[in-house]
Amino acid sequence: MTNYRLILPILLILVLTSCNEYQKLLKSTDPELKYRKAIEYFEKGDYTRAQTLFDAVSGFYRGTDRSEDVLVYLARCHHGEKIYDTACEYYLSYIRNYPKGKYIMEARYMVGHCYYLNSPDPRLDQADTHKAIEYLTQFVEFYPDHQYAAVAYDEINQMYNKLAEKEYLSAKLYYNLGTYLGNNYESAVIVAKNALKKYPGNKFQEELGWIILQAKYQQVAVSVAELKLDRARDAYDEYYSFITEYPQSKHRKAADKMAAELKKITKDS
Repeated sequence: MTNYRLILPILLILVLTSCNEYQKLLKSTDPELKYRKAIEYFEKGDYTRAQTLFDAVSGFYRGTDRSEDVLVYLARCHHGEKIYDTACEYYLSYIRNYPKGKYIMEARYMVGHCYYLNSPDPRLDQADTHKAIEYLTQFVEFYPDHQYAAVAYDEINQMYNKLAEKEYLSAKLYYNLGTYLGNNYESAVIVAKNALKKYPGNKFQEELGWIILQAKYQQVAVSVAELKLDRARDAYDEYYSFITEYPQSKHRKAADKMAAELKKITKDS
């Protein structure tokens, strides 16, 4: 059986020793020692200590060949700590200062990747999502054959889907509002159509098409007499567009029921 009474004191001694060594490093006036130890901490995954030491020597190495190494390591440390906005700023600084530097491919990819990682829930502001698309697109344009190009394309696609999801949620909200304080069905149609136009091939295409059909059908139901026939015909055309695009849709049964009612309206008019 493991003797925890012996192990715990040993662990405590190791922790205290490590802390004492680190405190001595912080007080050291030897930048080379700090730099080497910073790399050791980084490779062990201790990004906070590594970052502190890299910060401490950054001024000393400014203007030297090692300056760009320090800058990239600082970016990597913040990325390791999941502080993606700060990591992004360091990578952007690297691109500005070393446009032909040895880490330029990494920096160009990581700017977009950090924005990708910082991209919020679809319901929130999508500024970082747009920036992720912008910088990742730049990366694949600069380096189409880079090993990260496929990953970048996948992340771009995910960001487009997120933007499409935001539009889908907005269209769905308008649809659910119905006739509250106006014709929200028309707004649902406009938002959904714009999403299909802006983000072709997104994974919400079928649901966006379904919202358009539902909204047009509901507009017939609440329509005044002089507009009802035209709206019914428009909704019926939308039904055919929808089932042609998605013949096996999970909404097919409901769509067929709508179509039968719309057909009756057009025949009776």
